[in-house]
Amino acid sequence: MARKKTQLVLSQDVPKLGKDGDLIEVAPGYARNFLIPRSLAYRVTPGVLKQVEFRREKERRRLEAIKQEAEATKTALNTIGLFTIAKAVGEDEAIFGTVTAAEVAELIQANAGKEVDRREITIPDINKLGDYKVEIRLHSEVTAIINLRVVAD
Repeated sequence: MARKKTQLVLSQDVPKLGKDGDLIEVAPGYARNFLIPRSLAYRVTPGVLKQVEFRREKERRRLEAIKQEAEATKTALNTIGLFTIAKAVGEDEAIFGTVTAAEVAELIQANAGKEVDRREITIPDINKLGDYKVEIRLHSEVTAIINLRVVAD
């Protein structure tokens, strides 16, 4: 026999249950004895359902705008095509130190005018002069690959 569930909307974040505004189904006793008395959730009505849908749509639009901005950044980076960074060089075209994600982020900021989080930049092991491909995660669904040329300083 299936147990009856009660639909509620959370009024604040509840660990292991959901975030503020989420529509949840819980056991009637849990709702009646814990969630509702502590003002963690409230009962679902047609008006509340409309509010929940409106909030979801607004959040979906906000996330879509963030993704569109990431796509625009990717297009700007692809338009530039080649980024050049100068490093001090020793014997056999070996560079001193390495190219860091922070340096690449600064290079993108200077050339493209786009802010990129250095933690989202994946750089191959660069220890000589030459051309390299650098991967930049702009969004969970958008990744840009730029060409990086390391030249003698």
